[in-house]
Amino acid sequence: MKSFQNLLLLENLYRLRALGFEYTDPFYINQTSQSEKPNTLDALSKSVSTCYLCDLSKSRTQSMSGYGNQNADVMIIDYTVSSGEDSTNSYYNGRSGEILKNMIENVLKLSIEDVYFTHAIKCKPLNSKTPSASEWDSCKNYLFSQIEFVKPKVIVTLGKDAYAKVTSENDNFQSVRGHVIDFKNYKLVPIHHPSHLLRNPDDKKIAFNDLKTIKSCL
Repeated sequence: MKSFQNLLLLENLYRLRALGFEYTDPFYINQTSQSEKPNTLDALSKSVSTCYLCDLSKSRTQSMSGYGNQNADVMIIDYTVSSGEDSTNSYYNGRSGEILKNMIENVLKLSIEDVYFTHAIKCKPLNSKTPSASEWDSCKNYLFSQIEFVKPKVIVTLGKDAYAKVTSENDNFQSVRGHVIDFKNYKLVPIHHPSHLLRNPDDKKIAFNDLKTIKSCL
């Protein structure tokens, strides 16, 4: 409990510093109200939008909690927010976003409003660096809570980094890509990230078959 209270205190101090305060009188965390976990996806999204638990709060334009159907059968998890997503507040930004949208609409035969799309790490990395272990630790409870709220039939991870963070497994990505994996109470299918398909267009055939595997889980 003390550790959690320290995190709440740190969050409030980051928020005050972001507002320009250099000094504040002593204050105390309201343990009754603030220590309660969000009990809806909307409440969780609000917590994400006001999160200052790590240094990524300094680099973002906004945090990005998630987008789409809160009762989706398909939940798509990217690794981290891109600079383009951060600057436009769009979950389907640029050429990668267009590829992902086409994968959803043309192969899964769903609209982007039918799926739930989120990131393992909710903010743009600082100076485009790889997020640290502590930054992931600050974010992971948000992600796993989202999974429990949405309760999808299948979780889709985009690329090796998202797969590794979600599952805590460091398998050779090619050995698990496209396979249906039992993850807690869910089915999980790792696939290539759309940005990989931009660099390796020959792998689009592989991605098409992986999407058919996902569709068979619905």
